[in-house]
Amino acid sequence: MRPRWKRAGLATGLVLVVCGYVLLLWRGPWWLDGRHLRADNLEAADGVVVTGVRTALVALGAGAVAAAGLYYTDRSLRHTRERDREQAELSREAQVTDRYVEAIKLLASDRTVERLGGIYALERIMRDSPKDHLTVVEVLASFIREHTLLGTAGEARVRADPHPTEYVQAALTVLGRRPVTHEPFRIDLRQTDLRGADLKQARLDRIRLGSAELNGSDLTEARLEDAWLQETCLEGVWLDRAYLGEANLRAANLQGASLVDADLSNANLIGTDLSTARGCTTEQVAAAAAIDEATKLPIGVVAKPAPE
Repeated sequence: MRPRWKRAGLATGLVLVVCGYVLLLWRGPWWLDGRHLRADNLEAADGVVVTGVRTALVALGAGAVAAAGLYYTDRSLRHTRERDREQAELSREAQVTDRYVEAIKLLASDRTVERLGGIYALERIMRDSPKDHLTVVEVLASFIREHTLLGTAGEARVRADPHPTEYVQAALTVLGRRPVTHEPFRIDLRQTDLRGADLKQARLDRIRLGSAELNGSDLTEARLEDAWLQETCLEGVWLDRAYLGEANLRAANLQGASLVDADLSNANLIGTDLSTARGCTTEQVAAAAAIDEATKLPIGVVAKPAPE
């Protein structure tokens, strides 16, 4: 009902404006200059004044009509553009949904090449559609857990192959190079077998890797800020120039790990085994936030540097 009332009010207003304009053309000259114009028996001079005033009013009316036409044309074009934009957005959303469904189907395949196609299709979706970023991250993390989860008590803890499968490595690579954005959750890869994984320069800040197996993995220059690595097996891991600021390494096993120029600022090293870690220095350990008597340090490395 409201649009009908609006249209009726607009029509009434338009009629009043037209009537007022006609009346202005008729009586306007006398309203504007009535002291110098005769009401009856007009002479030539009066006709010039009346004609001039009416000509000006006609020009003014024509300008107003043109301005109104431009205004409504602009409004119509804006409405059309907005409608086209919404339609394009809906079409794009439908395309993304179709691509996502196809990627999930590929991910569930038994063929390695199809799984790889699904993983990289999800990466493309994550980059093309920021609103789907979190969903894709969750799906990839779930996929990795499904294929690498360690056995329960009484079962074999690790698989025979000391390296991740090609598709698991691909999923790890995609997670490690995902676009930077706010993620309200921690990627959960706890109790997974990621031995021998290639995670060089991977962005793994805030990741949960508690009780995971990463023996022999390459984490050179990886970002592990505020990562949860409690009781994680990092034996023989390459952590050269990695950033472990505020990481929780409580009771983690870093025997034989390479820590050349690694940043351990404010890290939790309570109960951590660094006894045979290579490249570990007193300065690195001193920068940690927490350390106790259960922490095992390499020979020559002390918890606190000697005072100068």
